[in-house]
Amino acid sequence: MKRVVVTGLGPVTPIGVGAEAFLKAQQEAKNGIRHISLFDASDLSVKIAGEVDIDVSNHIERKEAKRLDRYVHLALIGAELALEDAGLSPEDIAGEHTGTCIGSGIGGLGTWEEQAKQRFDRGAMRMSPFFIPMLIANMASGHVAMRYGLLGPSSTVVTACATGSGAIGDAFRIIQRGEADIMLTGGSEACVTPMGIGGFAVMKALSTRNDSPETASRPFTASRDGFVAGEGAGILVLEEYEHAKKRGAPIYAEVVGYATSADAHHITAPAPGGTGAIRCINWALKSAGLNAEQLGYINAHGTSTPANDLNETLAFKAVFGSADKVPPVSSTKSMTGHTLGAAGGIEAIASVQALASGVLPPTRNYLDPDPELDLDYIPNEAREQVVDYVLSTNFAFGGQNAALVFKRV
Repeated sequence: MKRVVVTGLGPVTPIGVGAEAFLKAQQEAKNGIRHISLFDASDLSVKIAGEVDIDVSNHIERKEAKRLDRYVHLALIGAELALEDAGLSPEDIAGEHTGTCIGSGIGGLGTWEEQAKQRFDRGAMRMSPFFIPMLIANMASGHVAMRYGLLGPSSTVVTACATGSGAIGDAFRIIQRGEADIMLTGGSEACVTPMGIGGFAVMKALSTRNDSPETASRPFTASRDGFVAGEGAGILVLEEYEHAKKRGAPIYAEVVGYATSADAHHITAPAPGGTGAIRCINWALKSAGLNAEQLGYINAHGTSTPANDLNETLAFKAVFGSADKVPPVSSTKSMTGHTLGAAGGIEAIASVQALASGVLPPTRNYLDPDPELDLDYIPNEAREQVVDYVLSTNFAFGGQNAALVFKRV
């Protein structure tokens, strides 16, 4: 099997856009949560989210941008940044040797809302002819491939909050099998919309700390009251090792393990005791040929919901045998919010940067420990610590789980 390395990072997040800005923000425990500005949230019970500050017109021509949903804007920008970071030109990647696997948990929700209003206000035949191509979840992969003339394998993963990790895992397997030399992969999401925030709010899934957005996302704490939704994209360049070495590419880390599993339990709640997560992590470690004790850091799903944080902690303790054997754990969602289908991509970037920099990102807002959650969650401040292997976990509605293992190079 071919070796696969990470050579380019394209984070588009509420705390920073681009690899350098994102890394600095993590290390400073920057807050990316604020009162919603993308729409009027006055009639919603939740008025906070993680929003990306970016001028799309600097990256996409205005006429084209109008024909694309925001989730595709973010993916295209992430791909552009990742290629630049990898030192790859459009000429380098065009052709059959490069592919795409970029997912979205929901796709063009903003487009759906806008066109539904047109349908009911003005009639169905007044909807945009671009409605369907703007809406569907495969268009991030599609437009990245079209922009750069990428003729290799192309697919899309849609597994809710495990989407980004699943896409990276599939891209990893494609290169392992020798079907592509380079893959642009990750996730993108833009669901900070009235129906996106409203839908999660009526489920009681979101934090209602509207008076303190900067402390609302507080994973693994006793006072956590739900996740904070965010938007963004996390796009990575994966490359076959010899191909990257031959061109003198920067190598952040090696991808060495990946697995998925199903809870087969409930539409939203995790399986009790994290049993599905346990299987997924163990299979990822087996895929990597590692023992659990070789892991030096875990970038957790860490949503700041009561059920996820408890069951994820129980899963880690089961995999490692006891709390004292679990390596340092943190949740970067404490800074970015939960970016849904983009989370796995963004958190894979954070994991890779932790390996490359020797600095582990913190769990921001770790204010009041929960007695049931007794791990080292890297509270509030980044930690200098060189590690050789990192695990990144994501768990989704529908009971779909994904885990990735990265190795320091």
